[in-house]
Amino acid sequence: MNSGELEMLTEDLSEDEHETMGRLDDEEIRSFIDDLNEEEQTDLIALAWIGRDTFGPDELDEARATVETEITRSAADYLLGMPNLSEYLESGLDAFGISANDEEDDIM
Repeated sequence: MNSGELEMLTEDLSEDEHETMGRLDDEEIRSFIDDLNEEEQTDLIALAWIGRDTFGPDELDEARATVETEITRSAADYLLGMPNLSEYLESGLDAFGISANDEEDDIM
């Protein structure tokens, strides 16, 4: 996932949604994830797995393939059931040289 793909995930958010992103409740997060297309949901799970060191950034294709074969419930259910999700996503971005803080500043 590159910064352009990250921007695509967030480009449809309004300014108010960007400002409250850190304070979303589970239903809002679920809605956001459910609104992503299947490929974006797969990438989000793969990114979390890379962030928790299940895969390395050079194994992105393998992580994606594993998501497609092993995750049988909704992406939102899976991700919201993952402890430390925000840390895993941030670490996953870091693994690709993308700073979540810098991206957030660019969006704001």
